[in-house]
Amino acid sequence: MEPLMAKMREYLQMDTEIPFQEFRDYYEQLLGYLKTNYEGMNSDELIQTRYILDIVSNNSQTRGARKDADSKKYKKISEKCSFWSDAVNFRLQNNGMTQQEIDDRVGQLTEEN
Repeated sequence: MEPLMAKMREYLQMDTEIPFQEFRDYYEQLLGYLKTNYEGMNSDELIQTRYILDIVSNNSQTRGARKDADSKKYKKISEKCSFWSDAVNFRLQNNGMTQQEIDDRVGQLTEEN
């Protein structure tokens, strides 16, 4: 999870938008990590995952609203990230966290980055 967080921090510091291919590569790395590690992730990792998923989902939703060749691809990415974000949120709640606690922890990551 740490390499994905480090890369996200790097992206958040950028002034320019990354190209679609790089965006998709990061998204695929994220999904690959989730498919492999989701069951064994602890609460801290799940919070970090939710944070990253929300950023990727929001960015892809914004890019998907544009009328260009990649807009449909961005919309699909946004949908899949939203699905995973909901699944992570549900799991955190099942682990005993309230929605407010989840939102607060994700908000802390936002402030730190």
